[in-house]
Amino acid sequence: MKKQKVFETINIFDLLSEEIVFLILDCLNTNPLDKKSFSLACKSFYSLESKHRKKLKPLRQEHLPKILTRYPSITHLDLSLCPRITDNSLTTISSVCNSTLRSIDLSKSGAFSGSGLLSLSLNCKNLVEIDISNAIGLKDAGAAALAEAKNLEKLWMGRCKLVTDMGVGCIAVGCKKLKVMSLKWCLGVGDLGVGLIAVKCKEIRSLDLSYLPITNKCLPSILKLQYLEDLVLEGCFGIDDDSLAALKHGCKSLKALDVSSCQNISHLGLSSLTSGTGGLQQLTLAYGSPVTLALADGLKKLSMLQSIKLDGSVVTCAGLKAMGNWCVSLKELSLSKCLGVTDEGLSSVVTKHRNLKKLDITCCRKITDVSIAQITSSCTTLSSFKMESCTLVPREAFVLIGQRCHSLEELDLTDNEIDDEGLKSISRCSKLSTLKLGICLNITDLGLAHVGMSCSKLIELDLYRSMGITDTGISAIAHGCPDLEMINIAYCKDITDTSLISLSKCSKLNTFESRGCPFITSLGLAAIAVGCKQLTKLDIKKCHNINDVGMLPLAHFSQNLRQINLSYSSVTDVGLLSLASLGCLQSMTILHLKGLTPSGLAAALLACGGLTKVKLQASFKSLLPQPLFKHLEARGCVFQWRDKGFQAELDPKCWKLQVEDMVGGGY
Repeated sequence: MKKQKVFETINIFDLLSEEIVFLILDCLNTNPLDKKSFSLACKSFYSLESKHRKKLKPLRQEHLPKILTRYPSITHLDLSLCPRITDNSLTTISSVCNSTLRSIDLSKSGAFSGSGLLSLSLNCKNLVEIDISNAIGLKDAGAAALAEAKNLEKLWMGRCKLVTDMGVGCIAVGCKKLKVMSLKWCLGVGDLGVGLIAVKCKEIRSLDLSYLPITNKCLPSILKLQYLEDLVLEGCFGIDDDSLAALKHGCKSLKALDVSSCQNISHLGLSSLTSGTGGLQQLTLAYGSPVTLALADGLKKLSMLQSIKLDGSVVTCAGLKAMGNWCVSLKELSLSKCLGVTDEGLSSVVTKHRNLKKLDITCCRKITDVSIAQITSSCTTLSSFKMESCTLVPREAFVLIGQRCHSLEELDLTDNEIDDEGLKSISRCSKLSTLKLGICLNITDLGLAHVGMSCSKLIELDLYRSMGITDTGISAIAHGCPDLEMINIAYCKDITDTSLISLSKCSKLNTFESRGCPFITSLGLAAIAVGCKQLTKLDIKKCHNINDVGMLPLAHFSQNLRQINLSYSSVTDVGLLSLASLGCLQSMTILHLKGLTPSGLAAALLACGGLTKVKLQASFKSLLPQPLFKHLEARGCVFQWRDKGFQAELDPKCWKLQVEDMVGGGY
């Protein structure tokens, strides 16, 4: 009698080493649910995924003990979504992750003190990065606790307004390996604290001192830092021309300098840059000294300069012409909201700087088709072009962009006269990933169809108040741009559920804004919920035909939803309460909901345990019990009250004219 052969089912992954499986898991980064699905397949996969995960971004601190036990190899912990992280939580983290943790982000997590930071610093010996920005209650004792993190290399302390020179001095003495430090808006830190950082932390590469009350006393020691590459002095009103004179003595390593909003710096101080910072590559002078001939001439010797940002400054034609005579070849130029930009000056610059990759002329309202012709003929390799509200540019000029600039990846044409012919031409830019067409009243479905057919890499599309767009155009986009992640169709009043059903095929969609679309109903919203499971932001304000029926599929399928605006919709207590099943929901705006009662609102607020921000009508403030607010605020929820009455919608053309009247005087 022949023996029967027994065939056993073999899991192919059992034949692979952990390293090979980890390489496979490294490739599962497109959809956050992929790794979760992998881990649920079997016990061995569950164990492998636990060991593989190195980064974690939890939503609530109460889940931390269980999560950290589940993932023992975490090196990067992002707690920016947790509104309250207490000292007990930091103690738990320092105990469980003491040997692996290298980076922690506490930038939006209040409630901790120096005690919790001390536990982290003492126990997590491999900690090299920590972000405690916005810890507005942290004092010098908390800053001193960080001094025990001897291997710390990167520290962000933005808006720690109670920390003084004493606390920063302790950090300087204890954390001598610091390479990156941000003290932005630390208003209690002055020359003494910054000077100690410069003296004790010799390896500093990047230093952000924005809005600090510092003077020329500390600048010489900063500029002696041997490895300093990036220095931000934005809004440092105590820095003047004499302060920058220290640059003459050299800061050879400096590559990026930001002196935005430094009102006391003129072309005389900036001329010092040419003496000691020959390697400077990025210079930001936004909202500062007028761009005159003298200023431009003073900077012409910066032979390595690649990027200059002049946003919000007064610009002269002579200054722009002088920039055109620089020997360098700029790759980035930003003139956003600059007064005085004309065709003559702009044409002179772009003619000489033909290697520009990024150009921003937002709100340069004096330029015409002359500038567009010169830009498109000279800078044919542009990858980013922003020209919002250049309202004197005629529709014919936009054809030139598509004819000549085929490398564009980002294009902002908000509030312009572009029409379908322009869109047809721009559709030749097949690399486009971001296209902004808000308030473009001359475009229709015909032009948008060309974009859908040719721009398959499109990720972000903004059609805000572009009233000529209907379901036909949106369907063309949904069909031709399967990787779409963000779309704004707010106030496109002819849009119906048909568009939403089409967009539901875009499985990567995470941001959907459709406020003011009266024909959208719960049926269309249900299609989005079912098809777009990565949805994180939803704005359906003034979609009056969306009611509780639309909330139910959201509650079931949109488990990644974090932000929702339901104002002026027909959602009632029942629909709002159903959203309690969304564990990720953090921000909710619910103004002028006629079907909302105080008791229903209270129940929903209590049930939605992860809320960190709620916008409510001020009338509810007196109708809800005060203990409720105290309880929710203790969980980390912030309330914003609004008392604005109901406002009727304006015709888009009238609305645009009103906006132009408000801003026209400044240009």
